[in-house]
Amino acid sequence: MIRGHVAKANPHWRHLEQEPHCLTVFHGPHAYISPTHYTTREVVPTWNYGAVHAYGNARVFSEPDQLLAVLHELIPMFEPAYAEQWAGLTEAYRARMLSHIVGFEIVVTKIEAKFKLSQNRTREEQANIIHSLSAATDTAVTGVARLMQELGLGIKKQQD
Repeated sequence: MIRGHVAKANPHWRHLEQEPHCLTVFHGPHAYISPTHYTTREVVPTWNYGAVHAYGNARVFSEPDQLLAVLHELIPMFEPAYAEQWAGLTEAYRARMLSHIVGFEIVVTKIEAKFKLSQNRTREEQANIIHSLSAATDTAVTGVARLMQELGLGIKKQQD
């Protein structure tokens, strides 16, 4: 189940209302991979990435009690410190805020994941890529290096 909300001015909720079968894309880290990281010279540049596609059926709602339930679920997940500020808002202000959002729930029926992380390259080349990407300042790029490391790429396999 994917739960969230969008601004009422955002046309996405109207589309979900009319066409409830939908695709939600979660794109993860991604980075350009230079051919200079490879030991072979006759190679081309590529792109490494991680992504998840969640297919499902959506339901939209704007009833205040349902919107509050979503907010009470999301606030502790994304910004627990905001709970105190939210609780301190006047009832009139909270009601006005709720009137400007539309909630949604998507029941996920199918998930596809794709991770292209130089799995087809040698461990030496993977290590070169990890080393280079780790030095970047862009978190999308360093995230690729971290994901590659977490999956054990670029390191020598231990002997059994």
